[in-house]
Amino acid sequence: MQRAHTVHMPRGFYVGRFQPLHEGHEAVLREIAAERNELVVGIGSADKSHSVDNPFTAGERHVMITRTLEDVDVDAYVVPLVDVDRNALWTSHVRSLCPPFDTVYSNNPLVTRLFEESDTEVNELPMFNRQEYEGTGIRERMLSGDPWEHLVPDPVVEAIEEVDGVGRLRDVAADDEAED
Repeated sequence: MQRAHTVHMPRGFYVGRFQPLHEGHEAVLREIAAERNELVVGIGSADKSHSVDNPFTAGERHVMITRTLEDVDVDAYVVPLVDVDRNALWTSHVRSLCPPFDTVYSNNPLVTRLFEESDTEVNELPMFNRQEYEGTGIRERMLSGDPWEHLVPDPVVEAIEEVDGVGRLRDVAADDEAED
């Protein structure tokens, strides 16, 4: 019996911490989806949560990503990636956890370097209003009570509200201050 020939569908890979997923991330995801049939989204630092830099859990970030991608015409695989503190092993660690992919999309110099050293094609992406769409600034707005909701997709606002994410961020920030 002969096996049916399967068509290779190029799959792209994009990694971020998504703390939280913001409009810049969404624009990048849509840009990649316009080029690819399938997309692997790596949730970086999946083992980190409940801190000022990483307030949201991997599961909460998964919800942010999948809800944001609901109306995008792409098959997306969202994979939590626990940190490995050995850069030389990182790309093989990522590949062991993800569906196969042939192209990485990144503007991060370390991610680019590591994947290029493992003979993987890396494509740079346009930056979308980087001054405004930046996780640290969004978290700072949450802490100070300044408007932040306009900087993230509506499904992300809903996901953060569901877990009292702003309250959590303020609590962990207060805990950090108490330890000083």
